[in-house]
Amino acid sequence: MSDVRDLALRAREAATGLGTTTTDQRNRALLAMAAALVSRGDEILEANAADMTAARERGIGESLLDRLMLDPARLKAISEALKHLSALPDPLGEVVEGYTMYNGIELRKVRVPLGVVAMIYEARPNVTADAAGLALKTGNAVILRGGSVAINSVLSMTRVLAQAAEGAGMPRDSIQAVASTDRSAAEELMGLHGLIDVLIPRGGAGLIRSVVENSRVPVIETGVGNCHIYIHADADAEMARRIVVNAKCQRPGVCNAAESLIVDEAVYADVLPPILRELESNGVTIVADDKVRSLGAVMRIEHATDDDWGTEYLDLKISVKVVSGLDEAIVHVNKYGSKHSEAIITGDYEAARRFLHEVDAAAVYVNASTRFTDGGEFGLGAEIGISTQKLHARGPMGLAALTSTKYVLMGDGQIRE
Repeated sequence: MSDVRDLALRAREAATGLGTTTTDQRNRALLAMAAALVSRGDEILEANAADMTAARERGIGESLLDRLMLDPARLKAISEALKHLSALPDPLGEVVEGYTMYNGIELRKVRVPLGVVAMIYEARPNVTADAAGLALKTGNAVILRGGSVAINSVLSMTRVLAQAAEGAGMPRDSIQAVASTDRSAAEELMGLHGLIDVLIPRGGAGLIRSVVENSRVPVIETGVGNCHIYIHADADAEMARRIVVNAKCQRPGVCNAAESLIVDEAVYADVLPPILRELESNGVTIVADDKVRSLGAVMRIEHATDDDWGTEYLDLKISVKVVSGLDEAIVHVNKYGSKHSEAIITGDYEAARRFLHEVDAAAVYVNASTRFTDGGEFGLGAEIGISTQKLHARGPMGLAALTSTKYVLMGDGQIRE
């Protein structure tokens, strides 16, 4: 039997035991996991330092290094997220709806665990704790498969979390990680239909596309964020500047950072120059159409190709385009966006209403930065990812997204005639 299949079989057994645990038992385990991240932080940071050294030797870019890097402050924040998760309401057993049927049977639709959740992700070791915590809180066993860049961090953190959970009374093998970074291990994980209930890829476009196209296990698509900000003709220029700079520069290597700026031609000549200059002063490379380039507002500006409009840079780079108005802006966003997060800056109520209604994305903003699309910011606790699809879950995926439902029916002898 392969190692990956063995992990899945053990996870399936653990999931059965997790389904019988109480809310208090799972919350105590989460607190034990949070404490272990701090008390055993040195071994996690040592493993992460090895990953960072190897990543630099491989020439990994700064934005990816930022995702990979752990330090005591980040480890503390991850620990605090698990503590916060323990304090959130337990979704299991929640009655989603209920009524008495025509024949007197009492029907209830209640939340239940999915069973076995698998994650395939790349260079973000914090995903390890987020996924483990959310899965355990919702009574799911989890199998984690991190990328080669973060493998030491993932294995070390998984070991710490799993041992803490087991020590707190959770079934053994509730939290496991795939040690192999070979592509064949990920492919085998994708093929374990019947053992794994759902597979969640979290990473770049290539990883997500590969999982969606090749998995036999049901997939929840997450993460790719070609996010736009549209400056409408009736936008406040100072508000636009603050929002654009924040959305692009505050943390450029994450999926809710702005990747594209589109501006109404009625105001672009006045609104854009100070925005472009501040972006440039923050190290942002600008790729733009001819109208924007003709402004001469910045030194470092490149010609945008059609590919740029659909690119998630995950770096200090942004595409900029002038549009004729709201209609073209909406068409452009729906054509090139990844259905993640989109924003309009405007003081026009009707323009805002149309943008909210007509733009197809998991999160749509009026006069706010796209950087808020996050489980923690939305009050969901730690998130397992941001779904850009429409079935089962959409947007930041918190506890409810890791549950299914079952119908529970109580009768007193009814038969169907």
